[in-house]
Amino acid sequence: MAVAASFLTVAATSAQAQSSRGAADLAIDAAVPMPDAANLPPPSAADVKSTATVTPAATPTTTATAPSPAPEAAKPATTAAADPAADKLRDLLASKGARYFDRKGERVAVDAFYKSRDYAPVWSTNGAATARAKSAIARLKDADKDGLSSGDYPTPDFAASMSPDALAEADLKLTASILDYARHAQMGRMHFSRVAADIQYPDHTPEPSDILATVTTANDAAAALDGYNPPHKLYKQLRAELAKLRGETDAPLAKIDTGPVLKFTAAKKTKKQTVDAIAPEDARVPALRARLHVAGDASDQKYDQAVADAVRKFQASADIKATGQLDDATVRALNAPKRDRQIDIVRVNMERLRWLPRELGAKSLGDAYVILNIPDFTLKVMQKGEQVWTTRVVTGKPGNQATPLLTETMKFITVNPTWNVPPSIVYNEYLPALQQDPNVLTRMGLRLERRADGGIHISQPPGAGNALGRIRFNFPNKFLVYQHDTPDKHLFARDERAFSHGCMRVQNPDQYAAVLLGITLPNEKYTAERVRSMYGNSEIDIKFPTPIPVNITYQTAFVDDGGTLQFRKDVYGRDARMIALLKGSEGKDLESVVAHAQPNYSRPRAEIPQGVAFNGSNYSSGPSFFERLFGAPQPPPAPPARNQRRTAVR
Repeated sequence: MAVAASFLTVAATSAQAQSSRGAADLAIDAAVPMPDAANLPPPSAADVKSTATVTPAATPTTTATAPSPAPEAAKPATTAAADPAADKLRDLLASKGARYFDRKGERVAVDAFYKSRDYAPVWSTNGAATARAKSAIARLKDADKDGLSSGDYPTPDFAASMSPDALAEADLKLTASILDYARHAQMGRMHFSRVAADIQYPDHTPEPSDILATVTTANDAAAALDGYNPPHKLYKQLRAELAKLRGETDAPLAKIDTGPVLKFTAAKKTKKQTVDAIAPEDARVPALRARLHVAGDASDQKYDQAVADAVRKFQASADIKATGQLDDATVRALNAPKRDRQIDIVRVNMERLRWLPRELGAKSLGDAYVILNIPDFTLKVMQKGEQVWTTRVVTGKPGNQATPLLTETMKFITVNPTWNVPPSIVYNEYLPALQQDPNVLTRMGLRLERRADGGIHISQPPGAGNALGRIRFNFPNKFLVYQHDTPDKHLFARDERAFSHGCMRVQNPDQYAAVLLGITLPNEKYTAERVRSMYGNSEIDIKFPTPIPVNITYQTAFVDDGGTLQFRKDVYGRDARMIALLKGSEGKDLESVVAHAQPNYSRPRAEIPQGVAFNGSNYSSGPSFFERLFGAPQPPPAPPARNQRRTAVR
C-alpha cells in the first residue's frame, strides 16, 4: 500500500507538471524532439545504464508474455512457522545474499520478495520441488536452444532428504538462475558497448521484482521464462534455424567435385555488335543449385546468372573474393565442415536481436517501422508485420566511418536539403585539401564561411549536384548520421556497398518518401511523382505527426522472404568480436558497460591558406548542433544569393 501511495503521488505530481505547460508546447515536443547537444558520436558510460551496478528501470507488464497467474500463488504455500527452511533463507539472505545476487537491485528485490512470504521457500514444499520449479528448471536446461548457454544457469537437484540448509540454498540458487536467464533473454548476454563504440540502443532491462512476480505466479513457468526472449519474427526464424543446424551437424553434405572454373558472362551490346550471354554447362551445377538454394529447374546444368549470383553471395559470406566464378577456392569452401562456424554466427545474430527494442514499430501507425540491415545493404519499411517496401542502400566504410547501430525515430524529411558538412569531414578532409588547392571548394560548389569564434563552416546549397541528393530523411541521433539521396547512383549496382562516411544513401528516395508519407499522412495522397515535383532550390521540411521508428541492425545471418537461411560478409568484424567474447573467460563481466574514449573534433591550429575565398561575412555563432546535422529552419544572416528554407505545414 505504501508503494502504491508513493506511485500515485509521483504520478499526480507529474500530471500536474504536464498540465502547466501549453498544448502547443507539448505538441512541438511530441512532434520534433531535439537530439542531445553534443558532437561526440560514440556513447560513454554516462550514456548507457550499467546493469552490473545500477537498478534497471521497470519494464511494462507486457515484457514477458506469460500465462495468466495461478490463484494459489498469491500467498506462500507454507509459512515460516511451518517450514524449517524459512529461518535458513532469512539467514542466508542477510549474510550471503551478495554471493547469490551480485547486483544490488536484485538483492533488494529478492529480499523484499522473500520477506513478503515470511521467507518461506518458493520452489519446494515439504522438501520436494514444486511443479512450477520443475517447469522452470526444464526451461533453463534448454537455454542452448535460445542461443544462450545452459551452463550459465545452474539448477539445483531438489530431494526429499535435503536438509533445511540445503533446501534454502537450492531455493536461492534457482531464483538467481531465473533472474539471470530472464535478463539475458531480454536484453542480451553481453552489453553492446563491449563490441564497439558506435552502438546505441535503448535500455530495456527487466525489473527483478517483475520477473519474480511473473514466473512465480504463472501456470507454466517455462512459458513465462520463454516470454522474455525477443518477440520479433527475425529472432524466431533464427531460433528455428539454429535447431536445424544443430540437428544436421552430423548429416553428410553433398560434395561439389573439382573441375574447370565456371564463369557466367552477361550479354553485351556495343555499337558494332551484340554479344549473347555465355552460360557454360557442367554436371556439377545441379548439386550447386541444391546447395545454394537456387530457384528454378533443379536438374539444369547451365551456370547461368542466378547460379553465379548465388555463388557470389556465398563467397562474400565465406570471406572469399566475390567474383561469382566457381573456382577451386570456392569448391573447397563449399565442401568444408562449416556448421560449427554457422552455429556461432547464428548465435551472435540472435544476441544482437536482443539489443533491439521489444516493440520495433509505432502502434498508432499499424506497428510501422524502418529496418536497415548493414551487411545486406538493404532497407525495408514494415507495417502490420509485413514488408511494404524495400530498396538498396550504401552504408559506411569499415573502420572509423562505419554506420552505427541504433534505434531512433524519424521525425521529418527535407526536400532539397542543404549539406552542412560534419566537423570530421571539414577538419580531416576539406581543410587539408585547401592546403593543396585554395580553389578546390569553389569548384565543388561548396560555401566556406568563417564563424565568429574562428571556426569554419562549410556547406553545399540545394541542387541536383548536392551530396545529399534531393531528399534527406531525418532521425536526430548522437552519431550525426541520417539517410539521404545521392547524385552518385552507380554504387547501387555493386553487391557490397560500404562506401559512405557513415550516413546511408538510399537508391530510390522519392519512392521511400512517398511510402513514409503515405503511412504518416495518409490523407495527403503523396506519390513519388508528387515528391519529385517539389524538387528545386529551396529547402522544404515535411514533418511527421507521428514519428516512425528507425532500427539500424547488423544481421550477417537472417532468413529471407523465401524461408532460406542467408549469410552475409562480416564487413565490420562484429561477428568475430562477439564470438571471441562469448567463448572467452570474462563471465558475467560481459554485461558491464565499457566506456570508450571520445574523439577530438577541435579546430586544427593551421591557418586557412592565403587566396581562399570566403562566402559571406561572419555571423554570431554559426550553425548549432541541430543545424549542422539537419539544417536550420531559418538560415543565419547571409548574402541574398543563399537559398531560403520553406516549411510545409501539414
